[in-house]
Amino acid sequence: MTAPSSVWLPPPERLTLDAGTVHVWRASLGMDASTLEALRTTLSPDEHQRADRFHFQRDRSEYIAARGALREIVGRYLEVRAERVRFAYSSYGKPTLSADMGAGWLHFNVSHARGIALFAVANERQVGVDIECIREDIETGEIAARFFSRDEQSALDRLPSHRRLEAFFDCWTRKEAYIKALGEGLSHPLESFTVSLAAGEACSLRGTGVQDAPALWSLEPLAPGPGYAGALAVEGVVSASRCLQWGWERAPRDRAS
Repeated sequence: MTAPSSVWLPPPERLTLDAGTVHVWRASLGMDASTLEALRTTLSPDEHQRADRFHFQRDRSEYIAARGALREIVGRYLEVRAERVRFAYSSYGKPTLSADMGAGWLHFNVSHARGIALFAVANERQVGVDIECIREDIETGEIAARFFSRDEQSALDRLPSHRRLEAFFDCWTRKEAYIKALGEGLSHPLESFTVSLAAGEACSLRGTGVQDAPALWSLEPLAPGPGYAGALAVEGVVSASRCLQWGWERAPRDRAS
């Protein structure tokens, strides 16, 4: 699998997703009030409750935008309206389609940070995605010492100082994408496996904590935009990937009347 392009293209009118392809969608969460309200109407009661628990309006709005966009994207593959999409959750909170949706072949994952969301969609394989805003106000050394493997810490220390911040976030997003694909959350120790820190290149994955074998996972960098780092993890070998830009479009796509 080659690294996904940093060019985010409009999606085709009709989506197809074969077993060897993964789609990664990017969405801006900075939406006007009318769009946000339209997306809010597609949410389920439990999603409304979760949105209302956010203390800050920005966090509430970004949650509504991300969940609404996820529903729209999943609905396009299933050819149903967003409000008809129903989710189930693993014991670690990873969303899947509920059994009554009849689409066990579709796997997806979502991550958002500071106004941008990424959504990964795959056919009959586990997938994980992560995006982080590159920030200078965090103690990267302390976090790396706690959560990175020894090899990752050594690789970070060998880099010139001006490269360490970006490399830290490259490493973090790759590790997060992998454990999100596993669906085990932080119960899977981050320090138990190693990813490469090379910027803009295919990422290696190894270590005793890697489930089954590293050859059974594809791990790639993403380019969400300036000031952000991102990564994609997919079960198995992936022949192609497409980077798609989500935009609000409310059009009838439901197979049911």
